Amino acid sequence: MQQLRINGERLWQSLMELARIGATPKGGVKRLTLTDADRAARELFARWAREAALEVEVDVIGNMFARRAGRDPSLPPVAMGSHLDSQPSGGKFDGAYGVMAGLEVLRTLNDAGIETRAALEVVSWTNEEGSRFTPVMMGSGVFAGVFRLGHVLEQKDLDQTTVEDALRSIGYAGDAPPHRLGAYFEAHIEQGPVLEDTKTTIGVVQGALGQRWFDAVITGQDAHAGPTPMELRKDALIAASRLVLEVNRIALAFPDYARGTVGSMQVKPNSRNVVPGEVRMSVEFRNQKDETLRAMVAALRQSLKSIEAECRVEIDLAEVTYFPPCHFDPAMVGAVRDAAGALGYTRRDIVSGAGHDAVYVARVAPTAMIFVPCEGGISHNEIENATPQDLAAGCNVLLHAALSRAA
Repeated sequence: MQQLRINGERLWQSLMELARIGATPKGGVKRLTLTDADRAARELFARWAREAALEVEVDVIGNMFARRAGRDPSLPPVAMGSHLDSQPSGGKFDGAYGVMAGLEVLRTLNDAGIETRAALEVVSWTNEEGSRFTPVMMGSGVFAGVFRLGHVLEQKDLDQTTVEDALRSIGYAGDAPPHRLGAYFEAHIEQGPVLEDTKTTIGVVQGALGQRWFDAVITGQDAHAGPTPMELRKDALIAASRLVLEVNRIALAFPDYARGTVGSMQVKPNSRNVVPGEVRMSVEFRNQKDETLRAMVAALRQSLKSIEAECRVEIDLAEVTYFPPCHFDPAMVGAVRDAAGALGYTRRDIVSGAGHDAVYVARVAPTAMIFVPCEGGISHNEIENATPQDLAAGCNVLLHAALSRAA
């Protein structure tokens, strides 16, 4: 069993064939959730799963489950997976790798004639990206009870199509009943530069950073740029600039993988010769520990008082999203670490700065993730890339970690 390896060439060819669906000129994919391209990807996955003698089911939110039976049907299945939908200009590995890696694990077990005590499943979760419909990580969120099904089905895209209608239009409004998972592994490209920078093959993911997102509205006063002296201005953009620097300073000052970002800004009236009177901007913090995340927000609120006084503006800060930090199951994380070590791959502990379906699944089942490097740390981009060797290595780790739970 220790000598068992997946077929890396077959994994790569599966990824390349899947990438033809929704292919973009720069080598990426556009497979927005519940579109014709998403349906084509789902149908290709379902065909491959049935060719591997897997039983395919679809639940009420469109999540797909491809099951390989185990010797003991009373045991909950050990699942592997990710998602097939993409960003509007996404890459061909984000999400798709986790689904194809799971499928390759089961193909490998078929080739070797290996039975497991517990069933094994490959899952493709609906609408992880959230590009067409919100909320993000929709399918796994419904599965884990984070979102109410009725509310999610009513959500609309920009064309006012509901999730329910979109599921029906592509034929993936399923009826499979809810079921329990015994464990869940998700293989994924890192989507960051750490593994490549440190020349490490396997990231042993400890969990995902907590996130707190805010909308900030800075109100000053529009004024003519010529007659208004500098010392009498109420320049909202100056205050916004100060706030950007404070967000960066706070993130650099705190431990536990702190992150701070201002990603969007709208300036009014946005005229060349008018002192800006209003700025609307986003602020987000991320951290591995909730107590540190709270401390970062407290530091931000203290900074706002100083900015308001010095710039003679008012700042309204409203929280719009909160994802608590996620800590994966220690035994599951250990299974990933042990598998990487036994296979001789370089490995390091790492945390995910992004959200993944595993974050929600971790609320209802023991969960772990496996990261492999991606070129330049680039993802959510058509030029996203990973090597066949690294993808095969991650899949081999997935194979042995899953076997440790299902055998």
